[in-house]
Amino acid sequence: MKKHLILSIVAALGFAGSALAKDVTLSGEGKCAKCALKAADKCQNVLEVTEGGKKTTYYLKGEASDKFHKEICGATKSVEATGSVSDKDGKKWLTVSAIKAK
Repeated sequence: MKKHLILSIVAALGFAGSALAKDVTLSGEGKCAKCALKAADKCQNVLEVTEGGKKTTYYLKGEASDKFHKEICGATKSVEATGSVSDKDGKKWLTVSAIKAK
């Protein structure tokens, strides 16, 4: 019984945490990690954002990002992307819900 109660609390906290996740909007240079940065084996959208003199690279994922790839593969563009940020394998990732050239 005690174990089930603990699991229920942990599950509830997990759902509450995901409900609190808030989308952010980032602006910067949209590039292809393979073609422009030479940092990947296959094409991958990235967004380089400069804040306070420091450059941060966000790797983009999601259907909206995939559809936008033709816009920045081979040509860097000023881009604005909205989505949720996460960290994985030492990289910052943005799961894109909306993206557009500025």
